[in-house]
Amino acid sequence: MIEKNLVVSGKRKRAIARAVIKKGKEKIFINKIPYENLGFFRKLMIQEPVEITKKVLGDFNFDIWINTRGGGTGGQIEASRLALARALVAFTKSNELKRRFIKYDKNLLVADTRRKEAYKPGDSKARKKRQKSYR
Repeated sequence: MIEKNLVVSGKRKRAIARAVIKKGKEKIFINKIPYENLGFFRKLMIQEPVEITKKVLGDFNFDIWINTRGGGTGGQIEASRLALARALVAFTKSNELKRRFIKYDKNLLVADTRRKEAYKPGDSKARKKRQKSYR
């Protein structure tokens, strides 16, 4: 039997993450670094879909490699989390897992489409205007 890899992507602001998933031994790498080596809160964000998957499927026997580029570190972690959850749903084809992800946090499967607001004409910022010195 040929081992199939599945590639799924996720985006957040300017960050793009691509996740490659296959059967394995519960290894998750983000930019070639084990996710356990991330900061505490970043590690927890990546762990959320993993723990939900363990509760629904009973086990977590997947190897996942996530590559991120662009954006800042926070955006990259959120894009990685989105790609990870989407990869788990696509690989397992489990409707129960999909329902649990959406019930826990819709942003596990649906990308946050908010982007930076555009600059306004005649000003250097999007919102705050310069003060007038006359009146």
